[in-house]
Amino acid sequence: MDTSPALILLLILAFCEYRHGVRSPKDITQLQVGQKLELECHHDKNTGAFWIHQDKRGTLHFIVFINSASRVTFEGNQKTSTRFEAWKERTFYHLVVKSFTPHDEGKYFCVTNFNQNLYFSHGQPAFLPDTTAVAPITPAPTTQRGMTEKDSCLKTPDPDSRRQEDLDHSCLVFLWVRLASLCLLLLQLLAITIVLCRCRAHH
Repeated sequence: MDTSPALILLLILAFCEYRHGVRSPKDITQLQVGQKLELECHHDKNTGAFWIHQDKRGTLHFIVFINSASRVTFEGNQKTSTRFEAWKERTFYHLVVKSFTPHDEGKYFCVTNFNQNLYFSHGQPAFLPDTTAVAPITPAPTTQRGMTEKDSCLKTPDPDSRRQEDLDHSCLVFLWVRLASLCLLLLQLLAITIVLCRCRAHH
């Protein structure tokens, strides 16, 4: 990712305001590898929109910016992409993943700018069906309390809550980066003030 999209992501997460959502015009509950994923974001202001992908690890990736004149700019300032298509139609901003792969799993967000404020949408989850085979369960030895020794390992974390925790963690990390930048700026201003005061004292 080049410097510009990285800076854009920092600004987006610094203003985590939610005003609109992302949806798929087609049913994606049974999403398959190689399938085309179509997403759209509605925004009644003609201001342009960003599309962002959050992978299963919680990392955010800039995909494309669509401006008010329907011009698109993909990652790396490219006009086209081998993986995505994007366009604007009236008040809808469209994104298409041409051939869905496990690498594309996660949540998709669109971000719009209105009155110098960035609005981060609620995300659209897009995940492949879980095809993990379930192994036969054999009875485990019971303890004196009548419970199996593996009972404590049977519960698995809820995927939705885990993804929400990943999003919260990502937002928190970027907010700390923004705070650190502000502290560095304050230190620089303090150093400049000290130098100026010394110069005046010498004169």
